[in-house]
Parts: sequence; C-alpha cells; structure tokens
Amino acid sequence: MSQISFKRSGNTIGGSLTGVDLSAPLKDAERAAIHQALLDSIVLCIPAQQLETRDFIAFGRQFGELEPHVLSQYHHPAHAEIIVLSNVVENGKPRGISDGGAYWHSDLSYMAVPALATALYALEVPETGGDTLFVDMYRAYETLPDATKARIDGLTAIHSYAWRHNRMIDKNKVRAKLTDAQFQCTPEVVHPVVRTHPETGRKALYVNPGFTMRIVGMEKDDSEALLAELFVHATNPEFQYRHHWSVGDVVIWDNRCSMHSASGGYTPEQHRTLYRLTVTGTVPY
Repeated sequence: MSQISFKRSGNTIGGSLTGVDLSAPLKDAERAAIHQALLDSIVLCIPAQQLETRDFIAFGRQFGELEPHVLSQYHHPAHAEIIVLSNVVENGKPRGISDGGAYWHSDLSYMAVPALATALYALEVPETGGDTLFVDMYRAYETLPDATKARIDGLTAIHSYAWRHNRMIDKNKVRAKLTDAQFQCTPEVVHPVVRTHPETGRKALYVNPGFTMRIVGMEKDDSEALLAELFVHATNPEFQYRHHWSVGDVVIWDNRCSMHSASGGYTPEQHRTLYRLTVTGTVPY
C-alpha cells in the first residue's frame, strides 16, 4: 500500500492527496486523511483514479447524503446521484450540461440546506482550457475592512436557482425552461451573508454572483452596490486556486467556505466530460 501524502498548492486554498485508491473501500486512516485534507485545503485533488460509477458514489457517501441535481434530464441514466457535465452530443442530444457553472457560485446555496461538498470525476478533458477556478471565502471575509465586517455581520441574503436559470436562458438561448416541478422544488431561500463553518468555527463570506439575488431589508440599488463590492473583493486573484484537469482526477471541495467557476477556453471539438456528486450539508448559521 502506498503511503498517503498531502501537498498544498502553495496558497491557502488547494491541495492534492496521493497514495489513496478510491476504487477500493477506504480504510479508517484514509477516510480521516481525506477529511482533514479537505478541511485544511478547501479544494482537494485525488489524482490518477480509475473508478466505476459505483466507486465514485461510494466515495461521495463517505461525506454524507447525496443530493440529486434539480436538472433531472442530465442525471446519469442509472444513477440519479450523478449529474453529467459534458459538451459531447450523442444522437443529436447533449450527454450532459455543457454550459454549467461558468460563473462564480457555491453549489446549492439556493437550497434551504445547501451543499457541504461537491466532487467531480474527470473522464474526458480538453488539451487546453477547461480549468476550474476556486476562491477561499475564509480569506475573502477575513481580509475585509473592519467597517465592512461590522456592516455585513448579521445581514441575510436571498438565493434563487430560478433567477440564475432564467439568466442563463437569456444569455445563451440553449437551456430549456424549468418544469413546474423543478421550479416548485427550488423556491427562494434566505441565508446569512457571513456563515460560520460548523467544523472549523471560522467565518466565511457566503454570497455569490451565481445565486445571490439581493440583501434582505435593503433597497435594490444599495443591495446591488454592496454585493458588487463583496464580489470584487472575494475574487481577488490572491484568494484563488486554478485546477487544471487530468483524466482520472477526483476533486472535492467544501462549499461552506468557497465558491468556484468554470473557465471555458476550449472548442466543441475538444471533449470534456465529468461526473458530479453533491453532498448535502446543514443549515447555515
């Protein structure tokens, strides 16, 4: 058995863990090492994996209950826990979501109980482009001016999936409208602008351009101005980690203290296919 080794990216966010085979049942020491490495790095890559679908699902379940995505038309045909991200078209139909996440967001912040973590498994990657960017939202909060911290502590914000989805339709005219059932299961929700991580106790900024509509109790212009200020600060390159994908990468990240964005930069002829799992978390506070 290989020795488990953890290496940081060189920033406060991002790390890699080697010496673990996710196709085999995890031993207690391996499970503990992965969990701690995730808390320490926020975004963790476990490279060079060769997984069956059941292996990837078993890995996700080590962290909690899995949450099927609202866009059920892109679920894996045999496993609703997995949503397929892909630009491949088969028999005239897309294999998965081709335009997903090309904006800063935190997965499932639009749910009353948002995601604890998300995991991606890379099956096909383009030679160039296709990177994923991540932001350390601990640092985004901790480096705010004291006056801004005092202003936002205690505020809440509205998050909405339908609001984002409609903007995507307006932008690219590709996505279908939400069905009535999909709309009903994603009502607007309210979360604190600053949340406390339930395991580390650290505070993190918890608003994102993808799903945060407005600040509760503020006039529209004031809300938009404050959110814009927070987003510009949070996406400072000093707080970022860029992951360049290789086939076999499993990347898991902590949505409670990060946001992320796809970066694009590849042509339709360059295929990109990843499987995604989302782990249910707890109500933010």
